[in-house]
Amino acid sequence: MKKKHFLTLFFVLLFALMLTACGGADVEPTPLPADEPVVAEPAAAEPAAEEPVEEPAEEPAEAPAAEPTEAPAEEPAEEPEAEAPAVEPVATLTIWADDTRTPILQGLAEEFLAEYNVELVVQDLGVVQDIRSQVIIAAPAGEGPDIYIGVHDWLGALIESGLVAPIELGDIEDQFVPSTLDAFTYTDGNLYGLPYASENLGFFYNTDLVAEPPTTWDEVLQIGRELQGEGLVEYATAVSTGPLYNALPIQTAFGGYIFGQDENGAWNPDDVGLDSEGEVAAVAWMTAAVAEGLMPETFDYETAHSLFETGQMPFLMAGPWALDRIRASGVPYAVAESFPDDGAPFLGVQGFMINPFSENVLLAQAFLTEFVATEEVMQLLYETGLRPSAYIPVLEATDDPDLRAMGLAGANAMPMPNIPEMGSVWAAADNGITLAITGEQTAEEAMADAAEQVRALIRGALAGMVNLPGTYQDQAGCGAQWDPACQATSLEQGDDGLYTLVVDLPAGDYEFKVALDGDWTVNYGSDGAQDGPNYALSLASDSTVTFTYDPETHLVDIATE
Repeated sequence: MKKKHFLTLFFVLLFALMLTACGGADVEPTPLPADEPVVAEPAAAEPAAEEPVEEPAEEPAEAPAAEPTEAPAEEPAEEPEAEAPAVEPVATLTIWADDTRTPILQGLAEEFLAEYNVELVVQDLGVVQDIRSQVIIAAPAGEGPDIYIGVHDWLGALIESGLVAPIELGDIEDQFVPSTLDAFTYTDGNLYGLPYASENLGFFYNTDLVAEPPTTWDEVLQIGRELQGEGLVEYATAVSTGPLYNALPIQTAFGGYIFGQDENGAWNPDDVGLDSEGEVAAVAWMTAAVAEGLMPETFDYETAHSLFETGQMPFLMAGPWALDRIRASGVPYAVAESFPDDGAPFLGVQGFMINPFSENVLLAQAFLTEFVATEEVMQLLYETGLRPSAYIPVLEATDDPDLRAMGLAGANAMPMPNIPEMGSVWAAADNGITLAITGEQTAEEAMADAAEQVRALIRGALAGMVNLPGTYQDQAGCGAQWDPACQATSLEQGDDGLYTLVVDLPAGDYEFKVALDGDWTVNYGSDGAQDGPNYALSLASDSTVTFTYDPETHLVDIATE
């Protein structure tokens, strides 16, 4: 049952203002276009009064009665049907969505117009990640949407730029999973989004190889050893691309953390935990597993999934985005309801956010809280997105055992830190873990360097750096690829204002982008646009490559010799 009290009040006030403006004057109705979806019923035409038949005057008694000739009653002239007055929508709400959610929201437009006389325009911007870059450009210019879909960890940058408005849920707040509300709550205590779905890793295990899921990470390795000894598997487990994210349940199980939190639960960017005792112990555990041959040395999505899906590995950490391929592989599996040692994965939450530059902020909030936050709409979003619902009535009613298990495993999940400083963490942490498990540094050395790099970024020590992170960096003196803070690939500014980097590279195919200030917050692609596509570089032979970056166009010129 939709709660309409807010919208009802909104339109009552709006209608009253319209009547006041009209001052009671008669207004000539505008003819309704033929394709208008809402038509007002025309008033029934009053029937014309029938012409009375004149009765003959009464004659004196002695006079013979004259036979009256009955005249036919005059047919009333048919009045033309009254034209239906136009019913123009009182407002238009524009939503920017991804290609998955757009069809669902478009399907609500007709009903929303019929119920509230508000036109709903839903525009498909492709993948979710593309929405943020468009909002950053369009919203301040007054050309953005009223509502847009996004992810909670965008909040830090959006709030600092004034691109998201607070939202009040009122008496429906208790219908949402608390952790999803926490994710959209910022350090100022305000809620900045209406969540509709969450996602976190789950712990998958091969039910032909393992009867019950292990309860500790050491048990994971022990089962792997035994299965290896029987010649049944190649590895115990593996980690997908991006070890900070995909191995967080191992790190948190050992007491590792990214940022500390204050007494109110707000993230503290001054407390960087990458070199904490627990984080170092977790990385040392992974390093030992690799050295023993129980984990692959590489962090690669395809490798990890192929090993599990072909039965060569009994355990895998994967998210709901991988369910389709895992199911299609035919591997017998189940998802555990918790991680070994109660490790916590990252929690990502998707939701609807309101553009503060919109002229319809109150109407946008009313649409979200009274129309989207219903079991019917949340069920549609759940069914299409293949993500655990953030809406408790839908989550509790799910009949998907995998999503239910992931939701339970994520009960203590760590919401992705939504502060801007999180952007300084990813590359440094991933590179630190990689350097440790490949044996180039000890776990303590690698994570100490990673933590110091993050602290330097937060202090602004790398402000002004122009870098070209990419797949060539490990050939140019960096410890890993795609590192926006690697000093070996930073460019130097010349007297002409251009930035230059000269490196010797072996033959091969490479990709790169431009990144500023040592992190990914500001980056440019081959089209010179923020978050644009990667540059491609193909070298037929070993070459000296000169990269020249123009800060005016944000483009890179490449010369080889």
